Amino acid sequence: MWVCSTLWRVRTAARQWRRLLPASGCHGPAASSYSASAEPARVRALVYGHHGDPAKVVELKNLELAAVGGSDVHVKMLAAPINPSDINMIQGNYGLLPELPAVGGNEGVAQVVAVGSNVTGLKPGDWVIPANAGLGTWRTEAVFSEEALIQVPSDIPLQSAATLGVNPCTAYRMLMDFEQLQPGDSVIQNASNSGVGQAVIQIAAALGLRTINVVRDRPDIQKLSDRLKSLGAEHVITEEELRRPEMKNFFKDMPQPRLALNCVGGKSSTELLRQLARGGTMVTYGGMAKQPVIASVSLLIFKDLKLRGFWLSQWKKDHSPDQFKELILTLCNLIRRGQLTAPACSQVPLQDYQSALEASMKPFMSSKQILTM
Repeated sequence: MWVCSTLWRVRTAARQWRRLLPASGCHGPAASSYSASAEPARVRALVYGHHGDPAKVVELKNLELAAVGGSDVHVKMLAAPINPSDINMIQGNYGLLPELPAVGGNEGVAQVVAVGSNVTGLKPGDWVIPANAGLGTWRTEAVFSEEALIQVPSDIPLQSAATLGVNPCTAYRMLMDFEQLQPGDSVIQNASNSGVGQAVIQIAAALGLRTINVVRDRPDIQKLSDRLKSLGAEHVITEEELRRPEMKNFFKDMPQPRLALNCVGGKSSTELLRQLARGGTMVTYGGMAKQPVIASVSLLIFKDLKLRGFWLSQWKKDHSPDQFKELILTLCNLIRRGQLTAPACSQVPLQDYQSALEASMKPFMSSKQILTM
């Protein structure tokens, strides 16, 4: 069933891709079927025709926008981030791969330009984000089916809207779905300066949870620590500090965490497991170290620890579109209350995509690259 669902999503993404045809001068159906002119429009898009190094295989191309059908929505992309999953997809080592050639990008925010005659839930001017991965958001304009989009309020910051559909959703679900945490409980995580990590800090603080945030040591560690604490982090420690024997004294003043969030793997994930309370859960949602999770037999037997995984695309498969919309609205309410902000971002014009791709793959990069159209 999972394979069938994944194939359906990939084929849906491929159909969305085929809406963008090489410039040929062809014209679409009559303008009466939608609210904008049927004249073909030029679109700039970041396209890759085969898998490999994103900086080498991604190209900026001029494409032609197909006409809007009855159930379609014509959007102008406003901003789209570069996420690790985008990089993995281009490299060809992600769990969801669209047919090639494909437009890069799985996340972003767009403004509705025109709607088809059968579209009832959206109107020109609305802000929308993709409902699922694989649509290809690194382009100036697009035509998508109404069901492929979710409306978001336009009164939230642009960067928050552009980065709403992946990292904050992952953070919220991991905090809510694996352990029944109560205010005052603690959570430990690695890669705490990542997009998900920053969202975990803020959402946990809003829920009254205390966070222990592990980061790699670096020259500007104090600056990073101060920034994460400004988001609501209670403790920021390095990987090296986590391994020290003194950590056993750390939990005299706070409860041992029942939830650990792992985006790294390798030794880092082993150290997270060591800090968990008996019966606790470690959730793995990434593997930055490209090393396996190693759990000692004693921890599994004598502490009865649980190892779980999380993938937002799978969560969406297991839940209804309305449940995902409800999640988005919950996060938007946190944004409005000032309890959730966008991660540290660097806005880069679409034409400067190569520098943005290269920056997104550098180590210790704390600023998310966001392409602006």
